Amino acid sequence: MVAGLDASELLELALLLVAVGALSGFLAGVFGIGGGAILVPVFYECFRLAGVPLEVRMPLCIGTSLAIIIPTSVSSYRAHFARGAVDVEILKKWWLPVLIGVIAGSVTARYAPERLFKIVFVAVAWSAAARLLLARAAWKFGDDLPQGPLMRIYGFFIGLLSTLMGVGGGLFANLLMTFYSRPIHQAVATSSALAVLISIPGALGYVYAGWPTAVRYPDVAALQLPFAVGYVSLIGALLVIPTSLVTAPLGVRAAHAMSKRTLEMAFGTYLFIVGGRFVISLVSGQ
Repeated sequence: MVAGLDASELLELALLLVAVGALSGFLAGVFGIGGGAILVPVFYECFRLAGVPLEVRMPLCIGTSLAIIIPTSVSSYRAHFARGAVDVEILKKWWLPVLIGVIAGSVTARYAPERLFKIVFVAVAWSAAARLLLARAAWKFGDDLPQGPLMRIYGFFIGLLSTLMGVGGGLFANLLMTFYSRPIHQAVATSSALAVLISIPGALGYVYAGWPTAVRYPDVAALQLPFAVGYVSLIGALLVIPTSLVTAPLGVRAAHAMSKRTLEMAFGTYLFIVGGRFVISLVSGQ
C-alpha cells in the first residue's frame, strides 16, 4: 500500500497520468495554454483517489500543473517562435507586471480557501468559452491592445489569475488578445511564451505556499517527501512530463493547420467541459 492505494490502483493511476501527459502536451501546442486546463481536473480526481484532503487538494493540483507546464511551455514556445507567430512587443510590455502578479498569486495561494481556486477556474474558463463559441464580432474592447497603464494592469491580472488557476496564462492572454481583434493563431503563440514566464516562478511559489502542508497531514503519503514538495507532486510531474514533451510540437503543427473558426470552436468546447467539472464539485462539496 502506498498513499492508501494497492499495487493495481497505483498502476491505473500511473497509466492515466502518462496518457494525460500526452494529451496535455498536445493541447499546450494547439491552444498555447501550457496544458494546465486539462491537468488540473485530472489531477483533482487522482489526488482524491490517493486520499489527499479536500482542503489542500486543489492547490496541490495547481502547483503540480504549474511545475509540469515549465518544460511543455518551453517546447511549445520554441515551436511557435520558429514559425514567427509570437508577438515579442507584447512580451516586452507584460513581463514585469505578469511576474508581479505571479508573486501575488503565490502568496494568496498560501492563505486562500480551497473554493477560491475552483471559482476562479470556472469563471475564467466559462467566460473564455462563451467568447469563443458565440464568436460575436461586437464582443471586443477595441481594434488593438491598449498602451500605458491599462496594458500593465492586464499583465498583472494575467499573472495573478493564472497562478490561482494553474494554466500558464494562456486562457487569459488568448481571451484578452481576441477581445482586441488579434488573430487567434497569434494569441495562441504569444500565450505559449507567457506560460514560460508564469510557470517557473508560479511553481516555486506553490512550493513555498504548501511547505507547511506535509506537517499538518503527516498520515497522507502523497503530501510527503519524496512524493511531493510543498504543493507540487513530484511523482505526478515525473509521470506526466516525458509524454507531454513529445506531443507539444505535434499540437503546434495541428494548430497551424486549423482554420481560425475551427480552433475557436475546439478551444471553447474544451473550456466549457472542464469548467463544468468544478461547478459540480462546488455544488456537491467534493
